Amino acid sequence: MSNSNDSTTAISVEGSIPAASNSNEDIININKPIRLSSLPLMSLEQAKLFACHIENLYEQSLNDKTVCPIEIIYEKVLMKNAETKQEEIKFDEYRVYIPNGDTKYDREKWRSETIQKGETLCTYELQNQEADSKLSEEDKGYKFSVRLTGYQIVTTININKSRFQDLANEIFYEIFEYLDIHHVHKGFFNFNKRFKNLLNNSNLLTKINISTISKSDFDYYYRNIVIRNRERINLLRLSNPFTTDIIFPPTNIILKFISLETLIFDNIHVKYLNKIFDYLLDLPKFHSLTISFIDYIESLDIFIQIFRLSKLEYCKIIYKIKNNQSLLPIYLTKYDSSCIQYFIINGDFPFNSLHNLLSCLPQLHHSSINSLVNCHDTEREELSPIELKYLKYVFLKLNFIDFYEFEKIIKNFFHYIQILRLTTCFDEVYLNAKQWEDLILSSMPYLRIFDINHEGSIRNNTSTYHDIIDRFNSSFWLEKEWYFSHQHNWSHSLDSGIFYSTNPYRSYTSEMNLNSVKYVSICEQNITNNHVNYFPNVIQLTIKFYIETFDELFTTTLNRLIPLSQLTRLVIKYSFSFENIIKLLSFTSNLCTLKLNSFSSNKINSNLIIQSEIFQYVSKTNKIKNLDIKNCNSLDNIQLIVNLLSQLEYFKIIVNRKEIKQLIRFLLSKSNTKTQHLFFLCISDVPVSYPKELKALIRLENLLHDYRIKYLNRDLYIW
Repeated sequence: MSNSNDSTTAISVEGSIPAASNSNEDIININKPIRLSSLPLMSLEQAKLFACHIENLYEQSLNDKTVCPIEIIYEKVLMKNAETKQEEIKFDEYRVYIPNGDTKYDREKWRSETIQKGETLCTYELQNQEADSKLSEEDKGYKFSVRLTGYQIVTTININKSRFQDLANEIFYEIFEYLDIHHVHKGFFNFNKRFKNLLNNSNLLTKINISTISKSDFDYYYRNIVIRNRERINLLRLSNPFTTDIIFPPTNIILKFISLETLIFDNIHVKYLNKIFDYLLDLPKFHSLTISFIDYIESLDIFIQIFRLSKLEYCKIIYKIKNNQSLLPIYLTKYDSSCIQYFIINGDFPFNSLHNLLSCLPQLHHSSINSLVNCHDTEREELSPIELKYLKYVFLKLNFIDFYEFEKIIKNFFHYIQILRLTTCFDEVYLNAKQWEDLILSSMPYLRIFDINHEGSIRNNTSTYHDIIDRFNSSFWLEKEWYFSHQHNWSHSLDSGIFYSTNPYRSYTSEMNLNSVKYVSICEQNITNNHVNYFPNVIQLTIKFYIETFDELFTTTLNRLIPLSQLTRLVIKYSFSFENIIKLLSFTSNLCTLKLNSFSSNKINSNLIIQSEIFQYVSKTNKIKNLDIKNCNSLDNIQLIVNLLSQLEYFKIIVNRKEIKQLIRFLLSKSNTKTQHLFFLCISDVPVSYPKELKALIRLENLLHDYRIKYLNRDLYIW
């Protein structure tokens, strides 16, 4: 989705840096701009990584004379705040110096680019000669500089002694690993002959991961990378509902990907995938498939298609069904010798089809199903159970599945498993320690890890909840070093709760557990400071309660729970006031994704909010690129949050139908500088007539030139 011509920053070198050979083809063309994603266009974090690589190379050169010499100069710098004149470490700066011409260094041609931390480069400034006068003649060359924490690291590659292109191929390959492949291609492929060969002879162009990128970037990616390398590509991931149509316009094009081993479809249409399956059968090396459907599935026939792929070893399928939809069981009687070793199902799967499914998987090593559900359908004849001697790992989430029914599955298929992870609810028999002990001894003799999470109550038992779960402290469980704990949902409800495994081995400390947590969900505001664990590595937070007052005490408590500044994803389930959202965002400067249920700002004038100091601070410091709002009650609120989050690239929203056209005008207006980075828009719950109307609106008002529209499950996508 683009409403103007693409503009990207590039550094022009007004001279040539000698290359590895004397061939003219290997010398940088002085009349062409150099587009180096790994140099002048990289972020500060990437710049740090690059500086580390240069330092490593220097250390290698001390021990290995075949590595070109590089001089490292460390210079302590006192940075001053431009406004207060106080000496402090306040601003991060990234600088690239590029010499002009041959062996003589033209001091007046230094170019410097400065940015705030995390931003990309966009401005040029000519440097004076003061800093250059401090360097000796032999140190004047190609310099790369990163200013961090009070120290300026200046790496000098002396042109008289060595050349940039003299760096070993292995060093460049390491650098490329930190960059997106399409940035690498843009920056280096046409740099000179050596870099073109470097990329063509690497494995970088064989693993294609096309995420949600702009249409102009995708067009470049497709034309210059996918098309030219499709016979070499062994991994292909498509994460955009539009890209599959473009890469496989007629579906048989997939046959040209003769080296394809792994195919990952995110957000694909069910009908489209059915057309591709016939061709996947003919790919000689294909063995791994991951599918995530963008629309609802109406039946489980997709599993029949999967089992037709006789060479498939890995399969992960993610799907959703409509609310209150009942899935019919599926019976795979024709496919009893699948080669699948890893099978992951994220979606409702009928429990009475599990027996049949496992009977078709003799090579199964790893099985995961995140939602086994009861299916009230006439029972059919089941396949005979088989010995799954390779099956070592099982994860199952059982939704209201009777224990004694699940016990049959264990006895028939789980004899060799070593790791069993279960999430259950409702049936209190799952809390019977003696029953589990007998079942493990008789049917799972190799079990090393038993991990259970059960939520429910004790209703049909004379014993209390605590009496029942205390039986998991017998010698059987202690000898195996399996330990458990519990918590109650409500302080006044002691006959129910959540019973769960803790560390499988006592040797693992509680601190190690807390360090491994990446996602935290908070269900109530009344968190006492005395009983809060600290999770130092959390990057995702979900808030599931209404915040009445966002005060300093609440912020302090949150920071004692998780490092707010480290979060990259924030989900807020309840309606928030816009003022509270701004306050929270002021502490979460590294967020990339924000998901809101809804928000309001009706009582306060939006102009006053925009002019406030905290609004201005958040608008300048936030890095949010993905925004999902479940419900927004007015266009004014949308304008408010878009003005706040000016880095948006992906925006999904449900809005009042009467305001859809106004929303399109606002977001796609060429005069709206706040949406200049936006390239993917999804509006949910849109009437079926709107796609045609919006196409006419875009054409009539000349809002976009190069774009695509899709309409799926009442969701309208504009790219």
